[in-house]
Amino acid sequence: MPESDGLWIEGDVTGGAPAPGALALLQLLEHFSRCEREAVRISQELATRYEEIDLLYTISEILGQTLRLEEAAQTIVRAVSSVVGARRASIVVFDERIGALRTVASQGLPPGRSGIIPPDDPASIAARVFREGRALIGDPIDGVMVSPGHQERGYQGVAFMSVPICYAAPGAAPRCVGVVNLTDRIGGDRFSPTDRKLVVAVANQIGAAIENARLVEREREQHRLQQELLLAHHLQQNLLPDPSVLQGDARVAVRCISVESVGGDFYTFSRLGLGLVGVMVGDVSSHGFSAALVMALVLSAAGIHAATSVHPEATLAALRDSLAGKLTSTDTYLTVFYGVLDPVHARLTYANAGHPHAFRVPRSGAPERLDATAPPLGLSAAEDVGARAIPWVKEQDLLCLWTDGLADATSPLGERFGEARILEAIASRRNQEPEAILAAVMGEADEFSPEPADDRTLLVMKL
Repeated sequence: MPESDGLWIEGDVTGGAPAPGALALLQLLEHFSRCEREAVRISQELATRYEEIDLLYTISEILGQTLRLEEAAQTIVRAVSSVVGARRASIVVFDERIGALRTVASQGLPPGRSGIIPPDDPASIAARVFREGRALIGDPIDGVMVSPGHQERGYQGVAFMSVPICYAAPGAAPRCVGVVNLTDRIGGDRFSPTDRKLVVAVANQIGAAIENARLVEREREQHRLQQELLLAHHLQQNLLPDPSVLQGDARVAVRCISVESVGGDFYTFSRLGLGLVGVMVGDVSSHGFSAALVMALVLSAAGIHAATSVHPEATLAALRDSLAGKLTSTDTYLTVFYGVLDPVHARLTYANAGHPHAFRVPRSGAPERLDATAPPLGLSAAEDVGARAIPWVKEQDLLCLWTDGLADATSPLGERFGEARILEAIASRRNQEPEAILAAVMGEADEFSPEPADDRTLLVMKL
């Protein structure tokens, strides 16, 4: 039987040729033999395809049950190795934090063969596959692993296959996020194109899982950051005193609104004894956390220095000196107004370190600007702070302090809110209580400029 080695038909030969029936029987048996071989081949191929489909299904289940690739990678490595017949395998992914390929799972590799791989490593096939984004299948030639058209470093194994792990976001080009490495094929033969297709399908699943894990981690990080920002906001707000601390000595309304979670505007006030009331408003030159840090230091130091002196110039000078190192190292300065209201002697004594928005608004007449007595703290360490005293009428005069974020508020058309609008809004309501005045002014500012670009603070006080 020509197509069946080791099988033949024995029978009588008549006239030097097999009997006609014998030839027909031979053809029939050859047909059955071919059918049997084809059935065995198809059965084996179906078994292989079933094993591959089962592998893909298993990996899909594994990846669907965890958000951390490391928890599933070792199981995936074992399953892939078993199906394609590789004794050694590894999965490496690109870690953006360290800028290198990091091994997340391995099987059969000796100590020292897994770990961190620089993406530009010229001796690493995995690094090359990552850079080029294409699979490499190699065979041994004289002990050196060779891929088509290229010679690579030696491998501990007989054959190798490295397949990129790629992910393509909708509408974007695919990008490589890692590599699946398989070496030392059982039987010593080369990995086949079918093996490559299977591992590519597995790599695509892993790529999607890696991206999902990154998105989840990014969302967790953003949530954690939002929680920390919210906590920082609450902590900063708790540093600012409540107006109730002056109940009985003064009526005060104040708003301090940060454009970010935290900011550089601040205020504080306190009782100084004998009816004296101290009030401070300031603005740190930057925004965000750096300004918030300086603001917290200012409030802490201001509380200490204000308690040791009733002279505003001495308090600001001590504040400047205690913050000099921090202001220099952060390249920061601050404008600050500090006044002490004395109802017994009917006067306001104040020191103003470059804060432009400080006014006395009397019961009648034009508002009086409380001019600067020194440059902003942090710009000059040598000059004296200086102080001024002006008359103060209890139950009539208003002390109005705000920061430049309120005056510089800009409308959608680019028009500035301006100091004149603020003074007009206050003066037209000067007979009202501080809280009503403040609510009206802040409401006008919010309507004029609904999207602030800077921190806004306004304080209105009446003895």
